[in-house]
Amino acid sequence: MTLLIFVVVLFGLILIGMPIAFALLATSVSLMFYLDVFDTQIMATNLISGANNFPLMAIPFFILAGEIMNAGGMSKRIVEFAMSLFGHIRGGLGYVAIFAGLLFAGLSGSAVADTAALGAILIPMMVQAGYSREKSTGLIASSGIIAPILPPSIPLIVFGVTSGVSITSLFMAGIVPGILMAICLVIVWRILMGKDMIQTLPRKGAKDVWKGFLSSFWALLLPVIIIVGLRGGIFTPTEAGAVAAFYALLVSLLIYREMKISSLYQVLISTAKTTSTVMFLIAAAMVSAWLITVSDIPTLISDFLGPFAGSPTLLMFVIVIILFIVGTAMDITPAILILVPILMPLVKMAGINEVYFGIIFVLTATIGLITPPVGTVMNVAAGVGKITITQFVRGTWPFLLVYGILVIILILFPSIVLVPLEFLVK
Repeated sequence: MTLLIFVVVLFGLILIGMPIAFALLATSVSLMFYLDVFDTQIMATNLISGANNFPLMAIPFFILAGEIMNAGGMSKRIVEFAMSLFGHIRGGLGYVAIFAGLLFAGLSGSAVADTAALGAILIPMMVQAGYSREKSTGLIASSGIIAPILPPSIPLIVFGVTSGVSITSLFMAGIVPGILMAICLVIVWRILMGKDMIQTLPRKGAKDVWKGFLSSFWALLLPVIIIVGLRGGIFTPTEAGAVAAFYALLVSLLIYREMKISSLYQVLISTAKTTSTVMFLIAAAMVSAWLITVSDIPTLISDFLGPFAGSPTLLMFVIVIILFIVGTAMDITPAILILVPILMPLVKMAGINEVYFGIIFVLTATIGLITPPVGTVMNVAAGVGKITITQFVRGTWPFLLVYGILVIILILFPSIVLVPLEFLVK
């Protein structure tokens, strides 16, 4: 009965349009009344403790870094460099989007921010060059969701805090799957563009490519700094966020000089709005997490999924199916905050590597960002691309299909994630 109340109240409130953070709080109140433990002090304590977590400080820092990079011209230079490399190839602007999406992912850690920045720059150019608006928007959105997998991924930070798994290990484990996502997009785009007569850009000479590289060098250096710093133990993920924000500000103000001190106010306001949304959601989810534990819901889920625990591979497939279903109706952050405390005990019991589980979980939930009806990246991309959700789905399904195949491959061959992890983490 407890599980039924939790599911019915939560999804019922989401379906009628209540913001997820408030839906979580309302669900928590419902469970408190049912369990006869309603206490406003308990709610307040869990709300405060949910947000009062040092590793979560990385989130506002990386959000700030992303805002500064967009305002300071770093994102634009990455796109220009990618265009000098691939613009002359058939379907070249699509490869530019994939390459730029891969690089953007190593800068901001936010799928929504990356999709908005890429879409605003590339979709008008792709449409003007004769590309299908639907396919172009689908590709941009599919490139944007690489961000939650590659460091400095915000969802991986949330997963690490929620599960107690090393955030540094999660960051390092996400590198290979993130690159594989980009390779999958290249393959699908090559197939889609095989027979289309698309206008290409003039081939850039080596001098222009070198000039583009030098122009974007300081922007390209940031992911290297983050990865080397984490791998070498120079700073923690939280400190990496502060380093990224400071570095982006330094480059934008003193090297590229496209950002003025006066524009910093608006950047900080935008960062504060995004951060407050994420942090309130996390705080609300912590109240639900406490009640999930008190009401023994993890045991109910374990009893339901227990028969699959003897086969880690089969269990992962069942969990992935659940995540695909949940992902169509719930954003990635609440999915992590709600489901990880429920599933983690079962994952440990089955002997599944916790870091590996985190990558599969986030990758699967990330796909939900471009699926109707809730997908936040889907809505951002459709808005930027000026198409309907139906058109977006038509343009995105080939990329969704290949991502689904990638998830299946990673479940069948976990060594693809685990073997590189041994070399990337001390």
